[in-house]
Amino acid sequence: MAARGFPYTDLKDFLAALEAAGELRRVGVPVDPTLEISEVVTRTVRDGGPALLFERPTRGEMPVAINLFGTEKRMAMALGVDTLDEIGERIGAMIKPELPVGWSGIRDGLGKVMQLKSLPPRKVKTAPCQQVVYRGDDVDLNRLPGLQVWPGDGGIFHNFGLTHTKHPETGKRNLGLYRLQQHSRNTLGMHWQIHKDSTAHHAVAERLGQRLPVAIAIGCDPVVSYAATAPLPGDIDEYLFAGFLRGERVEMVDCLTVPLQVPAHAQVVLEGYLEPGERLPEGPFGDHTGFYTPVEPFPVLHVETMTMQRDPVYHSIITSKPPQEDHGLGKATERIFLPLLKMMIPDIVDYDLPAAGVFHNCAIVSIRKRYPKHAQKVMNAIWGAHLMSLTKLIVIVDEDCDVHDYNEVAFRAFGNVDYARDLLITEGPVDHLDHASYQQFWGGKAGLDATRKLPTEGYTRGWPEEMTMSPEVVSLVDKRWKEYGI
Repeated sequence: MAARGFPYTDLKDFLAALEAAGELRRVGVPVDPTLEISEVVTRTVRDGGPALLFERPTRGEMPVAINLFGTEKRMAMALGVDTLDEIGERIGAMIKPELPVGWSGIRDGLGKVMQLKSLPPRKVKTAPCQQVVYRGDDVDLNRLPGLQVWPGDGGIFHNFGLTHTKHPETGKRNLGLYRLQQHSRNTLGMHWQIHKDSTAHHAVAERLGQRLPVAIAIGCDPVVSYAATAPLPGDIDEYLFAGFLRGERVEMVDCLTVPLQVPAHAQVVLEGYLEPGERLPEGPFGDHTGFYTPVEPFPVLHVETMTMQRDPVYHSIITSKPPQEDHGLGKATERIFLPLLKMMIPDIVDYDLPAAGVFHNCAIVSIRKRYPKHAQKVMNAIWGAHLMSLTKLIVIVDEDCDVHDYNEVAFRAFGNVDYARDLLITEGPVDHLDHASYQQFWGGKAGLDATRKLPTEGYTRGWPEEMTMSPEVVSLVDKRWKEYGI
């Protein structure tokens, strides 16, 4: 069942739906975007609290919307469903006839579904995001209430800017979400991690000695905002995916000064370019790992044009040690992409990406075990599956273990393994932000086989039976519970 008002026209429409559902609180007193908003939001998230609209930030010229995706309920509202699993089930049902094999098969099958079942973006000539236009010397990023989230941050950051680029040779568009450090009134540091498609676009432009045009949209409708975070194959257009999720075409408009298109209903758009070879120090930044990422050289965006709606709303997000708002985004990806992962690795029954592992560091996977070393086979398949290659720890459990019940998983993983035999140690790529690996971009990984062991795996003692109460007694106690007076 679609959420009320879905699909939302723009960010303001979604905020109205959240407020009507009792999921939004307005903060009418002045609040400082330097640290104070961060502390308020962090406490709200950890209390399971609502989305927030800071109406009077003490810096910038527009209100700040934040914690929009901080719970699974709000994330489901954002995507127009009752539960996040519904979208994955839709994708899985449509791809099944394609019988994809491996990642290339998943990519091709998903591509066909997107072409057949989605609505491609629709170009419009005029757009709300261009109601107000600033050019040249009138461009001033201080109009935006960018946040300093942590005391050690290198300055003001814009944390939910949807970045648009296209491949200089093929013209293929990419939409991504990257943090943006404000260097001056008209320049931004582009924190493009090594595994991201925009990094590849920039590398080609530099090889050709060309400027790379960039457009950044801030405050988009929630489906487009989510699509920018989704780990799609490089040749699947994020706006086609957004059309699939919305069931309605995303309206796009040509930028005024760069050859790119942006969502017509964005709140703010920044247009500019990167000079080949130019880098500036970026960071430090308190990231979702819970630690500051170090200063590194990153490309610089020169903003030539800033456009916006009249009375715009600025959208941002707080990054910190979990739990934080990205919980909703991470769980959406986990649920939406489960059928795709299961089709690529049919052995998988379910999986969970714990927020405490910032989603990409740990995967808990249940399988229907059928043969010796089946768990190790699945571990290696996961490490070969697109961005799942960045997973540092994989815990494999039997299908009767609820992967979302961390106590049950811990029971299996802590006391029901022989670490000399059931622990697989290997090396491979890790996230750009991983500070624990001794080398940047690659490091050690572990797979833990917490399944019941088979005689054919060398276990000859006879695996014991786990204790469970008889169903008859469980039913009896259910019926008599009130009698006990407990």
